[in-house]
Amino acid sequence: MTITIYHNPDCGTSRNVLELIRNSGETPRIVEYLNTPPSRSELADLIRRMGIHVRDLLRRNVTPFDTLGLDEPALTDEQLLDAMMAHPILINRPIVITPLGVRLCRPSETVLEILPSPQRGAFSKEDGEPVVDAVGKRVTP
Repeated sequence: MTITIYHNPDCGTSRNVLELIRNSGETPRIVEYLNTPPSRSELADLIRRMGIHVRDLLRRNVTPFDTLGLDEPALTDEQLLDAMMAHPILINRPIVITPLGVRLCRPSETVLEILPSPQRGAFSKEDGEPVVDAVGKRVTP
């Protein structure tokens, strides 16, 4: 089975998602999207498969967002894709692809919805928040 994660190792959410995938016994294909961004057609396909709007994938809290005026409602999906292609840091992450679907995994426990294999043991986020208990069941807040 192939699981792919579009990953940024500097992002805590992305690291948590990667470890949740590994906690299910899977070894994912890791794409460090800042070094190897998806093509325009791949990105458009991921957005379509996630069932979200292009604007929903934009990271708003990074410098290019405000500088490029990307909060302008009149911008088209094509223009927003152009911006993400020119500045991959604008692509929100992590995006995970499994046989069960494609998701933007924010918050990190969103990945549990599309992992085909159950969790193999306890998992807590880097900040200590428990996500999975010792028997592999999701902890609900």
